[in-house]
Amino acid sequence: MTFDEFRASLAAPGPPLGISNALLALWHDGRGDWAQAHRVAQEIHDEAGSHVHAYLHRKEGDESNAHYWYRRAHVTPFDGGLDEEWRDIVRKLLG
Repeated sequence: MTFDEFRASLAAPGPPLGISNALLALWHDGRGDWAQAHRVAQEIHDEAGSHVHAYLHRKEGDESNAHYWYRRAHVTPFDGGLDEEWRDIVRKLLG
């Protein structure tokens, strides 16, 4: 799946089949459902999930919690805009 296909899937009634849980969380966030995105992210116990979790807490405005999750993901906290970070993480997860 390409980034453009993933982004286009946000208009569909359901997420694309076969995507990772980290992408699923970002899919929900991309549709404006932060709470569902966070519920999904809380159940992911790897670095990708921690990275998404960090982004979600940054979006929420909880910088200290976001930094905790960035550390768990072993990534540098993002210093650009939230939309830019969402796109960056999606592209990384899509490979």
